[in-house]
Order: sequence, then structure tokens, then C-alpha cells
Amino acid sequence: MASRRGLKDHPDPTLGFGPEIFAARRARVLGDLGGSALVLRSDTKNSGGRHQPDRDLFYLAGVCEPGAVAVLRPDGEDGEFVLFVRPRSPDEERWSGERLGPELAGEVFGADTTYGNDVLAEHLPRLLAESTDVHFRMGADSPAQAIVVEALRTARLRGPRKGVGPFALVDPGRLLDPLRLVKDSEELSRMRQAATITVEAFADMMETVRPGVGEWEIEGMLDGAFRQKGARGTAYPTIVGAGANACVLHYVDNDCTLRDGDLVLVDAGADVGLYMSDVTRTFPVSGSFTAAQRAIYDLVLEAHARAIAGVRPGATIESIHHAARDTLVEGLLTLGVLEGDPAGVIENEAYKPFFPHQTSHWLGLDVHDVGDYAASGVSRVLEPGMVLTVEPGLYFPDEVEGSGVEEYVGIGIRIEDDVAVTLNGHEVLTAGLPTSGDEIEALMRGSG
Repeated sequence: MASRRGLKDHPDPTLGFGPEIFAARRARVLGDLGGSALVLRSDTKNSGGRHQPDRDLFYLAGVCEPGAVAVLRPDGEDGEFVLFVRPRSPDEERWSGERLGPELAGEVFGADTTYGNDVLAEHLPRLLAESTDVHFRMGADSPAQAIVVEALRTARLRGPRKGVGPFALVDPGRLLDPLRLVKDSEELSRMRQAATITVEAFADMMETVRPGVGEWEIEGMLDGAFRQKGARGTAYPTIVGAGANACVLHYVDNDCTLRDGDLVLVDAGADVGLYMSDVTRTFPVSGSFTAAQRAIYDLVLEAHARAIAGVRPGATIESIHHAARDTLVEGLLTLGVLEGDPAGVIENEAYKPFFPHQTSHWLGLDVHDVGDYAASGVSRVLEPGMVLTVEPGLYFPDEVEGSGVEEYVGIGIRIEDDVAVTLNGHEVLTAGLPTSGDEIEALMRGSG
């Protein structure tokens, strides 16, 4: 028989967030649903050996459990917030750990009604029957998806005579993405913690780098340090690219050895309470930049500084990218890598072989967090509470051609920080980790 543990015996199911936070978020969403229903589900499959909670479900309910389904519907028959969770099972819990079960889950998460997910097929059709639309994200084979699709099929057959829905499927992002894009004080607190852990782990790691160290060893140092310092783990697979590997934007093999004279690009971040950090630093394995490496590094650093300086309420996400791009174009022209005038280079996108990506992405519950970057062709305006990365880079892989490129071939440099938009400007969450070339060299010598 399963044990009868109480709430105090379970690790914090909501990762330190108070129930009032989730209740307030649900109230906002319920106010926008009208006659529609919102269905959120958490996958039962593990990723990399650990269950990854559905971010929308966590945002609205604080639920991390696999196999959970939440239904929000104003004036619903069983209340406005109905939750389905895994029932208690002594045999299954012996293998995968003890569960809350419906009774405790209802108390923890503040649901009006809680069922075992083994009766989902019995109750979910009833909960959706009178709704006009269903907000549900398709794409995974799950019991909830099959029931939602069947509810839509039934409505098409019966709707014209009965006048009942649901009649349309709507992506939950229409309601949730704008809310998740602007972080509250509790979310920002988690992101500061994630940033602090990431900065500390990077600083410790950089002092140990030397020729002969494996990319995999740096990965292991960071991943272990994140956990040791209090993070749940990594925000994404750690990138450690030495030499020409730094020119591969999402390089994750991490199986080469660092050599004297190489640069190494490290892109990693900690996950604290499901909130992410995302940092990149590029540094010389030997402790000192060569002249060519320093020229490119200082150019990327200037673009990084100009882009961050532009982060403030009322600016656009596009303007941040343009500040970095324009700086890099001017520098590449000065170095002789590009020819022509800045306007022509930008119009023809001649810079893209060297700077192929955008300068920023949103950051939050996902490392590439939700939220549009533009609407109807107009760039998103920054607001207080938004968090974005600023990460210009220059890359010179072997296949890049040009008369002024030869001395830079094999160099890949990116500098990335996490930046929150504040009422009067911005806060660089990862400012504790140096960016200047002199500071980087000093840090690697252990005297920073």
C-alpha cells in the first residue's frame, strides 16, 4: 500500500513560487477566455533522463508533474480550474518515485476539482462540450489531444442542430505568450539567481583552461558547477567550441582537445526554478589573444556594448540588432574584410557570411522564450520586464572567401549577456562576468 505522506514530506512541487502568483495569472487568462476553454498538458516522456515540465502549464498552475492535464474554463461545471494528475500506484511509484495523487495535488495547486488522469477520457469531453473554442497546442500524440480532436469532430456533426461547440482550435500562445514575455518580480529574481550561478561557474572554469584540456572537460566542469551551486541543471546543452569549432553556431559534440593558440567559445547557462540563463564568452586557451584574434574580439565587444546601450523601454528589438550589425559592418570594412560602403554592404547582406544570426532572443522559462519579435511587419517595442540576450558574433570558417579574410580564418567569437528591460533603461543580469579583452586575459591567469 502506498504511504500516506503529507505535503510537508514532498519536495516543493511549485519550485518556491507561492500559490497566489499562479492564481493571479489564471484569473487574467480566465478573463480573456470568454466562452472558450484552455487545455494544457504535460508530456509523460523524459528528455535526457529527466522530465521537462510543460512551461505553459507551470506558468499558470505551478505543475511540474508528468502526465498532468489542466482545464481552464470560466464558469465551468466542475469549477474554473480542473486538474488531472497521475493517481497513486504502489507498483509504479516503486520504480519512479512517490506521487502527490489527486487529493494532495488539488490542495497544492489550488484546483477547484482534481481527478486522476486515468479518468481523463470520461471527464474531458464533458468539460469541453459547451465551450465555443478550445485553446490547445497540437503536435504530440497524447490522450488529451485525441479527446480534443474528437470533441471538434463531434461539434462539426452536431453543432448545426445543437448550437454547441467547440468549433475551433486556438494555440494557447495567443493568450499566454504576451503574459510570459513580461516577467514579474519573482521571475526576475529567479533569473538573477540563474545568472549569478552561471557567472560564478564560468569564472571558476576559465581559470582552469589550458592546452590539452578536452572540450568535454569544460562541459563537465560547468554542468557540475551549476548543480553544485544550486541550479536544477543546464538551460540547454552546453556548447564548447575550440578553434574552428567555434564557427559552428550550435556545436555540441564537445569532443576535441584545446590547443595552444586556439580560441575557445563556451555557450552555457543554468536553470533555476525553470528560469534560464544564457551566456557566451570566447577566450584564448593560452591566456593571451593573438593580434588577429584581439582585433576581431574588440570589434565584437564594441558591437555588444552598443547593442546593450540601446536596450530601454520604447526601443525596438530590431534596433538592438541594427546597432550590433552596423558596428560589425563598419569594423569589417575598416579591417578590409569587406569592401564598399556600409549602406551597400547592409543592403546586399554581404556581412552575413560572418554574422549570420540575430543579435537577440527572448529569455525566460525557455531559453528561446515565447513572444513575437514583430507584428504586421513592425518590430516589437521593448517594455519593462522583458528579458533578452545580446549576443553579436563574428565567424570565419574555412569556406568563407575574400582577400582580407586569410588571417582571420578559423576564428569564431561571440559575446553574450542576459539583459532585463527596466523602467529607466536596462539591467545586465550577467554583468559580473568580464567582457573586455584585458579582463578576460587577467581572469584566465587567475589574477582577475
